[in-house]
This record gives sequence, structure tokens and C-alpha cells, in this order.
Amino acid sequence: MYEFQLEGDYVELHILLKLTGIAGSGGEGKHLVAEGLVEVDGVQELRKTCKVRAGQVVTIGDEVIRVVA
Repeated sequence: MYEFQLEGDYVELHILLKLTGIAGSGGEGKHLVAEGLVEVDGVQELRKTCKVRAGQVVTIGDEVIRVVA
């Protein structure tokens, strides 16, 4: 499980995947989202630029990212 410290109001989903090292780049993050492999709070998310805010949990496979303020 990763714990991501949010520095603003939100982070875009594909950027979050890049910053946590799950994706090698923002483009790879977009691809993972487009493939339907990413869930936000247990719901499949297909919007690459979905705004992820503090308190939300992002899951991709066995990887879990908890976003904190």
C-alpha cells in the first residue's frame, strides 16, 4: 500500500499513477486508466484526468494508493 501526500486540492489520476511509480510516465498512466484497470473508491474509473482528492483510495491490481491531505 502506498500513502500519497497531497500538496493541493487534488491530483489527476494519471499523474498520481506516475508519481507513485506504478506507471513509468503520465502516458502509461493514461493507458492503464483507458484499459479499465484502475478503480477509485472501489469503482472502475475510465477518466484519465479524474480529480483524486484526500481520503480517496486508488486500486490497480494488487497495488493500493491511499491519498492523504
